[in-house]
Amino acid sequence: MGQWAVIVPADRWATERLFEHETLAVTVPGAQPGDEVLLVAGAEPQAVAVGRVTAPGEVTYTRRAFDEPVPADDLKLTDEVSELDAEAFARVAGRIGAAARRKPWLVSVAMPIEAGSPAEAVRQFWSYVAELGPAELPTFVWPSGDELAMQAFVLGVEANQDPEEEDED
Repeated sequence: MGQWAVIVPADRWATERLFEHETLAVTVPGAQPGDEVLLVAGAEPQAVAVGRVTAPGEVTYTRRAFDEPVPADDLKLTDEVSELDAEAFARVAGRIGAAARRKPWLVSVAMPIEAGSPAEAVRQFWSYVAELGPAELPTFVWPSGDELAMQAFVLGVEANQDPEEEDED
C-alpha cells in the first residue's frame, strides 16, 4: 500500500470547507485503490484530511481536520502530488485526531422578507440564498438546547454580526 500527499488547490479547498462531501475528485498518478492520501492545503502547508484512494481519480475521506488543520511544512512538498515514505505519512497523519464525537446542532439562515404571501416569501428566500450564497449570508449555528451559544459563520468561518461591537473598534 502506498502513501501520498496531495496539495488541494485553494478554490477546491474553499469548496471543501463549505460543503460536506464524502469524496474528493483528485488524480493521484501511480496510486492504487487502498493507497492512503494526506490532503494538504494553504500557503503554509497544513494537513486538512486523510483519505483512501477508492477508484481512479477519487479519494474517500477517512479523517478530517478542516477546522483544526495540522502543520505539514516538514514534508517539503514541491509537486501537487508526492509519494511519501511510510514514516513521513504516519508522522503527519498521526497529528490529525480521530473524528469528533457527533452531537446535534441547529443551523439557521434567517432574513426579513416583504412578500404578499408565505409562498412568495419562500420563493424570495430561496432566490436570495442562491444569489447571495455563503459569501454574503451569515449562517447561525448553536448546540441543540443552548441558544445562547449561537455563533454566526460566513464562508465557513466564525463572523461577528453585532453592529454595536463593530462600532466600538
